[in-house]
Amino acid sequence: MDLKEIQNLIKFVAKSGASEVKLEMDDIKITIRTGSDSDTTIVQQVPAAQIPQQVITAAAPLAEAPAAPAASEAAPTASEDSKYITIKSPIIGTFYRKPSPDKPLFVEVGQTIAEGDVLCIIEAMKLFNEIESEVSGKIVKILVDDSSPVEFDQPLFLVDPS
Repeated sequence: MDLKEIQNLIKFVAKSGASEVKLEMDDIKITIRTGSDSDTTIVQQVPAAQIPQQVITAAAPLAEAPAAPAASEAAPTASEDSKYITIKSPIIGTFYRKPSPDKPLFVEVGQTIAEGDVLCIIEAMKLFNEIESEVSGKIVKILVDDSSPVEFDQPLFLVDPS
């Protein structure tokens, strides 16, 4: 498990609302505890004793850093496109606009959608999750490129409900 995977796990646990998560693999034990004041991460690697200290110091500051840019990016979008509904990612993963490379796109800009229509697929840990629309309307803008990583609560589509 590399540093990036640990960071993504920390972000996921922080946003999920879980108070404690323990993960044990062959050579790594990870415990993530979230509290009201701060997040605590404990990483233990059995073969090498110095690596966990490096992982803890590197992962702790980065876990808090993404929260600030996400908030600042969301504010301008909300003010410019206030009449549109934003459909956001319910999970962390890789965004795909079509079910497979040889199939057509789920939705395109200008297309009218209904509640329950599949908009995209987000792959998370080799599971392909169909993301369905919770609103009816017309796709105004697609905010994410195909095959790109997305974060939890990241805006994916702008929909005009009228």
